This record gives sequence, C-alpha cells and structure tokens, in this order.
Amino acid sequence: METLSEALRRLSVAGYADDFRAESGGLRSRSRQTVHPPEAFRVDEIVRFEGESDPDEESAVFALTLPADGTRGTYTVTYGPMMDPLDAEMVGRFRTSAA
Repeated sequence: METLSEALRRLSVAGYADDFRAESGGLRSRSRQTVHPPEAFRVDEIVRFEGESDPDEESAVFALTLPADGTRGTYTVTYGPMMDPLDAEMVGRFRTSAA
C-alpha cells in the first residue's frame, strides 16, 4: 500500500510539481503565488489514505491540472469529520475529468 509521502513523490515525478493550498478566493499556487477557483482545475487523480486505527488520520491527495496554462500540482486535505470547512468547500467545487 502506498504511503502519503510515496504518493507525493510519485506525482511529483509525473510532473505534478506545484503545491496548492486553500484560501477564501480559491487554491493558491505555492510556487507562483497565484489564486484560481477550484472550478478552473481538472482533477486527474485522487489518492485516499485511511488511518489504520484512527479515523482522524484520513487524508486525500488531489493531482490537479490547470488547463489554462498547464500548471500541475497536488492539493492535500484531511477528509472525514476532521476536514477543514474551507477544504470541504474547495473539494466540493472541483470538476473531475472524464474517464
């Protein structure tokens, strides 16, 4: 089973080099310091992790692409009852790519 750090390394090698974080206006790129609404991103992959004995350890990594300029990066959130309300809003606004 893949760990969180292994998933982030794998995605980085695959070109998801940026890191995003939620703020009131959308997702901020840590490298470019730009903010985009979550609807502007395509979700390419979601990797979920569940704590073996503690539900508070649940997390997810989103592999994202910004089609407007090709920026690719990851967005990591806690999910479940401990999910931050701002993260819950951003995740709810994502559109997923067609399979």
